[in-house]
Amino acid sequence: MIKAPVPEDETQRLASLNSLRIMDTPSEECFDRITRMARRLFGVKTCLVSLVDEHRLWIKSRQGSDMVEAPRELTFCAHAIAHDRLFIVDDASLDPRFSDNPLVSEEPYVRFYAGCPLRGPGGYRIGALCLIDTQPREFDEEDRVTLKDLAAMVEGEFALVSQTTVDELTQVANRRGFNSVAGHMLSLCRRTGAKAELVFFDLDDFKDINDSFGHGAGDEMLQHFAGLLLQCFRSADVVARLGGDEFVVLLAGQEADADEALRRLAADIDNEDCEIRRRLKWSAGHVRYNPARHACVEDLLKDADALMYEDKQQSRGDGA
Repeated sequence: MIKAPVPEDETQRLASLNSLRIMDTPSEECFDRITRMARRLFGVKTCLVSLVDEHRLWIKSRQGSDMVEAPRELTFCAHAIAHDRLFIVDDASLDPRFSDNPLVSEEPYVRFYAGCPLRGPGGYRIGALCLIDTQPREFDEEDRVTLKDLAAMVEGEFALVSQTTVDELTQVANRRGFNSVAGHMLSLCRRTGAKAELVFFDLDDFKDINDSFGHGAGDEMLQHFAGLLLQCFRSADVVARLGGDEFVVLLAGQEADADEALRRLAADIDNEDCEIRRRLKWSAGHVRYNPARHACVEDLLKDADALMYEDKQQSRGDGA
């Protein structure tokens, strides 16, 4: 088995995927409608919309398969996202890249694969619309055009997701995007017993920045702070701007630990050499998820907001 090459723009590609906040989210009709159409048009056993992150493939929409995810190194889609063109395998059992792949030699016994790379925000390849069958087959030019047209429909849905769930200024999740992903993550934590933590940030004296340096400087500070959060927290953590100068980060999983990320964040601020950025200060409320107390995302936000307000009042008292 030959592993797929890692795209040269892998860092930007992963950032584009993460900005959509749709990994590990349930199937949606807008994507299922396209995979149903593709499966029917091509007469294949399986059609998928896949998303490829650093280590795995997540199936956002599936027809004819029960698979939800797979290790990236085993997947055909990892090869598909490495190039701009369609990725076609007429008979995987005869292809040295895949003949000994467990997906070929064992269930589901893949023989035919056709994948069209799917582009997310910024034009980076984040996954594939793919056709899979257990019988070898050919794929002519008309088939290729049709698959590209269907893939463009999927990309159109990605664009709508980006517009409705991503903050235009900072390019992190907005309140709607956060509530959607956070609700799903807390449900998983509730079922599996995994840990979760939420940090609620409010920038201190942000109005003074706007008044003293102008709204352009204020926008730059918001963008800069969002970038610091993405840099200091894990790529799997959900970073969002709720509105104004309020940000949140939700961490989930057994390794969730906001304290270390907060230390990195403080260290980065201390090293700033820009006058405006040196004035960046914040108050934060840090709360650990308790299923008995936090029945929904809003309960968690309420507790973290209260702790943030206490931190802000204490800072003002210390500075008086």
